[in-house]
Parts: sequence; C-alpha cells; structure tokens
Amino acid sequence: MGLEEILAEYITEAKLEDLPGDPIATTKNVVLTIMGTTIAGARTEGCQEVVQQVREWGGKEESSILIHSGKVPACNAALANSFMARALDFCDGMSPGIHIGASSVPTGLAVAELVGGCSGKDFLTALVVGSELAARLNLSESAYNGFDPTGVCTVFATAAIAGKILELNSKQMLNALALAFNRSGGSFQSNIDGSLAVRLIQGFVSQSGIMCAQLAGRGITGPKDFLEGVYGYFHLFSGDEYDSQSILADLGTKFRMTNLLFKKYPSCGSTLASTDAILQVVEENNLVAEDIDQIMISVTPYTYNLVGSPFKIGENPKVDAQFNIQYCVANAILRRLPELRHFDEAYVRDPNVVDLIKKISVVSDTKLMERGNRTAALRVVTKEGRNYQAIVDRPRGFPDNPLIQEEHDKRFRDCMEYAGWSISDDRAEKILSSVRHLELLEDVRTLINVLT
Repeated sequence: MGLEEILAEYITEAKLEDLPGDPIATTKNVVLTIMGTTIAGARTEGCQEVVQQVREWGGKEESSILIHSGKVPACNAALANSFMARALDFCDGMSPGIHIGASSVPTGLAVAELVGGCSGKDFLTALVVGSELAARLNLSESAYNGFDPTGVCTVFATAAIAGKILELNSKQMLNALALAFNRSGGSFQSNIDGSLAVRLIQGFVSQSGIMCAQLAGRGITGPKDFLEGVYGYFHLFSGDEYDSQSILADLGTKFRMTNLLFKKYPSCGSTLASTDAILQVVEENNLVAEDIDQIMISVTPYTYNLVGSPFKIGENPKVDAQFNIQYCVANAILRRLPELRHFDEAYVRDPNVVDLIKKISVVSDTKLMERGNRTAALRVVTKEGRNYQAIVDRPRGFPDNPLIQEEHDKRFRDCMEYAGWSISDDRAEKILSSVRHLELLEDVRTLINVLT
C-alpha cells in the first residue's frame, strides 16, 4: 500500500483501546482548552456577524451554534464554532504555527450531532487519530514559506475526524483526505495585517473537512496520490522534501500530536519567548515602566516576519496586539502577567502602552536560529544606565517546558472569568468533570448541551 492508503486505513481501524495514555490526556486538555476559548471568545469581534451569516445561509438543522444557539448544517456550525474557538488566540498550537484543536473539537462536536450521537470513547479516538495525522503531515516553517499551516494542514485532521465519526470505510476515508487536500490553503498575511481572516481560516478547515467527508461518503473521489503525487501535497508545499518512512515511523505507538503548545499567555505563540524574557527581567530587578530608557529584542527571521513588525492599531486592535511583540512586551511591563482582558481594545489603546512601545525595538537575527526558532534575546537599558539581559529558548507552555495540569485548569477558569456572562460556576465545574472523564460519556452531545 502507498503512504496515503496506510494512513487512511490506520484512521479507519483505530480504537481507543489501541491508544496509549499520553495522547488521550493531551486530547482531554485540548477539549478543555477549546471549551474555554469558545465560551470566552463567543462575543468578540466578528463572532456575532459570522453567526448571523450562517443563520442566514439556512439549510437543514443538523448541528448547534455554540453559545449563540440555533441549528444549521453541520459544516456551517463548525465554521462558526471554530471562529469563536480561535477568537482569543488562546487555543493550543504546534510549531511552526499550526492550530489543530480550534478546528478538531468543533468539527467532532458538529458531526456527533449530525449522526445523532457519539460516545466519549469514539469522540476521543477520532480527535486523537485526526490530530496525529495533521501532526505527521505538518511541515517546517521554510516549507510553508508564508502559507498558514492551519489552513494547509489542519484540514486533513478535520476530514479524518469527520470521516471517523461518520464511520467511513478505508476507501471512503482515503477519498475524504484526498478531497481535503484540494482545500489546503491560507496565508500568514492575515496575521500580519491583523485581520479577522486569521479566525476564518480556522473555520474554513472545519467546514471543508466535514464537507469532504460527507462527499466521500457519497462516493465522490479525490486524487489517490494526493500526498506523494507529482502535483501532490509534498510537491506543492515542501518542494518534494519529505521522507515517507519518517512519516509512518511508529505509527500507532508513538504520537506526535502530544507535541502541542498550550499557551501561558493569550497571544501568538511567537510572542511568548519575548514575554517570558521581559517578565524575567522586570520581576528579578523590580523594574517599572518609568525606569526604562529602551528595550532591544532580537528574534529569529521567522518570528520577526510574523510578529516583529512595528506596532500599529488597525481595524482589529485585539488581533494587532495578539500578533505583535512590542505590544506584548509593553503590556507585560505595565500589567505583569498577561490576561485575556489586556488584549481588549481599551487596553490596547491605553496611552501608557503606546508611549512605552516607542522605547521597544525588535530586530531579526539569523544567528539565533542556532538555538531554535522560538528564541528571543532581550536587553533592557534603564534611565540610570543599567543593563539587564535575558534570553529564552523554551517558553512556558511548549512541549519541552509544559504547563502542569493545575495550570490547564486555571486557563479554563480564566476563560470563564473573562466570559463572565455565559457560564455559572456550577456549569463550569460540570464541564471540567465531563472532560476529565470524557471516555465515560455515553454521548458527547452532553457537552453541547452545556454550551447552548
């Protein structure tokens, strides 16, 4: 069998009993994360407009729009719910910038409703193997070269998850993934320009994954060599630089989807090292904004291109702030530990932040690549002439410096506090308990009931 067929068969045949504990535990934290970010992000910029649009599109009432209520076709519910899940950019991620959970969880929930119910065991299995597929097909930053990894690669996860819950056979699954290949796309220019398209790309891959799985179930075929073909995935997105044996290595026994970032701070993953570095300096030396004359930050070229440009406030201040090192560093100096509310427009436009940003410069340094693509080196010069330096290679929340479980639970409760209006303490604790024992749920639609 070819690479494509092996992967499709693995996804089709996998059972929860076959999965080790680590990917199951990781997936539970993904579900908890996305439940929290969906609740907290449900009324941020663009969410109500997207919800209204999918309602106006109409169609068969298959799956729920979370928080806002109402039912629409499953693919459109997943689009709206994924948009909300990504709205605060506090969801899980993976280097070099792929976001899987903000699509995998909404996709799984929408399809569970579509089919009339799905056990927690089957839901967990679908999420693990779909996420694992995306993790194995994930490319390097140089291969993506400005393509959004979420738009390019996560669509394979959503097609696999949808197909698994729809109980496609291996041939149908192969076609679902092949059709998904034809939906790969998206650009980091959306992030750089601070546009709401960042969130919409997340929704597109959920919508597309469900559509592709449904079409494959109807017998619609896709290119059988969609990965290794002359014009396949690896040719188009990585210049034919890939190793099929590496992609298949330890399939089913070792899981790459556990290499996830769970952010300690609610901003782009590429801003986290700089945030860690400035917090280290100001806390160790008891510095305040008034002490600082200038701050110089060096980052890798990839990080600079994504989040290092001079800060400016455009049409979407929250996105502008989430994807900018200058803002994140200034915010950490003034307010210490970054919180979700610090990326709301009133905080972003705070004159104290704007003035402090003028003292912060960010440059690209290729030498830092020797330490890793996440590295940030920072130097603070005070008005009294003192110099303080910090360099961070392993930001908190990345797989080589992970959060502990108590921090995962705190992130969820922080989301509940930020949302304020939507979820009672009792309901929040019910969500926590349900996710911790997800494999025991007879029907994951109970999670949907809590969110509608």
